[in-house]
Amino acid sequence: MSATPEAAPEIDDAGRIETRGIDYIPPAERHGRPSSLFWVWMSANVTYVYFVLGGVLILLGLPLWQALVLTILGNLWWVVVGWMAISGPASGTPSVMIMRAMFGVRGNKIFGAALGVLIGLFYEILNITFATFSTVALLGTIGIGVDPGVQWIVLIVVTVLSFGISVYGHGTILRLSPIFAGLLAACFVVVGVFVFGAADFGYQAAPLATSDHWGLLLLGFAIVASGPLSWGTSADYSRYLPATVSKRAVVTFTALGGFVPAVVIGALGVLAGTSIDMTDPQVAIADILPAWLYPIFLFVIVLGSITNNVLTSYSTGLYVQALGVRIHRAWSVVLTGVIAAAASAYLVFAAQSFLDTLNSAIELSVAVLGPLLAVYAVDVLLRRNRYDGIALNDDTRQSAFWYRGGFYWPGIISVVVAVGVSLFMVNNSLYVGPIAEALAGADISPIAGPLIAGVLYAVLWRTTAPYNTVGNRPIETEVATGTLDRTLTTIETEVPA
Repeated sequence: MSATPEAAPEIDDAGRIETRGIDYIPPAERHGRPSSLFWVWMSANVTYVYFVLGGVLILLGLPLWQALVLTILGNLWWVVVGWMAISGPASGTPSVMIMRAMFGVRGNKIFGAALGVLIGLFYEILNITFATFSTVALLGTIGIGVDPGVQWIVLIVVTVLSFGISVYGHGTILRLSPIFAGLLAACFVVVGVFVFGAADFGYQAAPLATSDHWGLLLLGFAIVASGPLSWGTSADYSRYLPATVSKRAVVTFTALGGFVPAVVIGALGVLAGTSIDMTDPQVAIADILPAWLYPIFLFVIVLGSITNNVLTSYSTGLYVQALGVRIHRAWSVVLTGVIAAAASAYLVFAAQSFLDTLNSAIELSVAVLGPLLAVYAVDVLLRRNRYDGIALNDDTRQSAFWYRGGFYWPGIISVVVAVGVSLFMVNNSLYVGPIAEALAGADISPIAGPLIAGVLYAVLWRTTAPYNTVGNRPIETEVATGTLDRTLTTIETEVPA
């Protein structure tokens, strides 16, 4: 009796540099189980940033129970990230290649690859910088003096650990993810015991006017949603699964891998905010942790930043390839790593105050990422998750996804319009849009931006001429069987000159 697709034998390629990049993964190389996705996403999301975001909700002046509810609601965006992951097994290609269906071969270099590289580099720089600062603090707690020379060594070691794993690629990430996830989770459980014991469950926020209260609730939702909205690359880690794998399982394990740690750690941040000053939680938490546990907490920050960077740098390397740079995937990771390390060195040694501005820029990027995720998710729905991985890798003028001049305007128009409107709704420390000001500071961009983009894209997709071409309508053959009835030759003959 043959094995089911989800029970396909694992191919142990851990410890070997992955040879595949943005190219199509043939059925013979598909392997694994959806459950592995849970550990991949959990290892990247057992991170300190969610602890900080939880504390921010209390700093905004929200009541305890409302802050906890927002922590759950904002992280429901992980369901969308899980939904997007099903396009990986269907196409056998990473997210940035699937986005050619939404923007065209040329349009995707701007709205997919270029934006992906910029956002990826932002997060790589932040992770390296935060991990370096936390390592320096950790060394100080154990009595090791840190001069500029040692800081350089720390930065280099953090960079090598972050990008070294990504250089090896998919197999190594799958192998190490459960180890990292388990270690980080265990540390946070111990920290959580003391945070829970010190929490003030009778905490009362100062009363607010109704309009101000609703504004802060929406702002808090936007802050929490910034976590899952920054991940539009879920197909990168599911594309090696068999095409016939359970879609429900892919969605579930991907979504839970991000949702569970984000909610639990965010809730700990909320509880900590009732008893300590969360304007500087890395220092203030020492007041409620025993002396022996504080260094462990700093270690969690360091390791969490590194594991988050593993997925970030892996996907950023794929984005670099999709730009048209003729470079092996491993070297594309090294290239982005060198750039990120240089920028991080500037922040560490020359412009530490710039971290706040950079962090605000990341928050502002949600106005772009939300609409992008919405267009992607709606496209999966409209096409019934039928993507021809071979056709997606064809970047010639005969490509089914060349559309008009290499651009697919429904996707481009939807994102541009939604982002333009979202920027008027943003409220963060770097910029406050006029609509946010009119709504007493309410930031509705994480809701309105994706909604506008998704609805507009669905309308344009259904009503414009490109919908009638082979490149835009759903593939009528069952790609999920692992066989592609349509070859590139067939595609070329079907597309009108």
